[in-house]
Amino acid sequence: MQKRLFVGNLPYQIDNSQLETLFSQCGQVVSANVIMDRMTGRAKGFAFVEMSTEEEAQNAIQTLNGKDLEGRAIVVNEAKPQESRDNRFQNQSNSRRYEHGSKGRQGKRW
Repeated sequence: MQKRLFVGNLPYQIDNSQLETLFSQCGQVVSANVIMDRMTGRAKGFAFVEMSTEEEAQNAIQTLNGKDLEGRAIVVNEAKPQESRDNRFQNQSNSRRYEHGSKGRQGKRW
C-alpha cells in the first residue's frame, strides 16, 4: 500500500525532480509534489511525497528526517489525511461572523 509523507522546512529553490531524487535513495517514489505559491511561483517550503510501500516510507522518515538540505534541517513524517473543504471552516463560521458586532465598529463599514 502506498504511503504519503509530509516534507517540511524545504529550501525555496527545490523542485519536484530534486525532491524525487532525494527520496529515491529510500525506495520507489510514486509522486513528489512541492507546493508552490500561486502569487510568486516559488515553493512554499513544504511538499508531499508518496512512497510505494509502508516500509519504504518508514525508511525515508528514519533516513531523511532532520537531514541538512541546503542549510535547512528538513522534517519528514507521515502526512495526515486532508480535511474535506466543506467542513474545514464549519466550526469557525458562526463564531467569526459577528466578531466585531459591538466592539467598536459603529455605523457603516465603508
